[in-house]
Amino acid sequence: MRGRPPGPVGLRERKKQLTYQAVSDAAVALFLERGFDKVSVAEVAAAADISKPTLFRYFPAKEDLVLHRFADHEDESARVVAARPAGESPLDALHRHFLDGLNRRDPVTGLCDAPEVLAFLRLLYGTPALVARLHAYQGRSEAALADALGGGLPERLAAGQIVAVLRILALDNWRRIDGGESADQVHAGAVRAADEAFAQLRTGLEPAPRHG
Repeated sequence: MRGRPPGPVGLRERKKQLTYQAVSDAAVALFLERGFDKVSVAEVAAAADISKPTLFRYFPAKEDLVLHRFADHEDESARVVAARPAGESPLDALHRHFLDGLNRRDPVTGLCDAPEVLAFLRLLYGTPALVARLHAYQGRSEAALADALGGGLPERLAAGQIVAVLRILALDNWRRIDGGESADQVHAGAVRAADEAFAQLRTGLEPAPRHG
């Protein structure tokens, strides 16, 4: 689960990004092998060949060693809204982007059955401390999207609903795959669920009026 490819950066920043990735990779490998709660930060630092204080300069909390892989996705919805073509609504842009992610089997959509992705998601969703920390990442995603939409109360309410929908869709896809279905088997249902979810976002929670 990698984020967006980095743009042009200086050597110093590039080295910093590589350090982030190397430490996170070392940590996740240990967590997958032994479990999140059974690996200490000191052990992660030793595996990454850095000191514990240095590790905490990169990752303020142990949970961030895992959730670093979501960091580049925090403002993904905001970027999609900002970069949408003229005449396309924010919801249409986000809907299109999510469907494209399903087609690409993007792990962020939950529709990915690659063994390494399944192992990572089982670690994430099976560890209460990581699930709790994930909410902070989603909160920042919501704030970025609200700003991209305009920043007012209606936009903040809309962003909260959109981020919740994306989270629930991804979690439902992952649960089906974790239950034994393949990504190809889940795909059609995932597309239908996304279409229904975005239709509900457009129309609100009230049922459509019946005629006759």
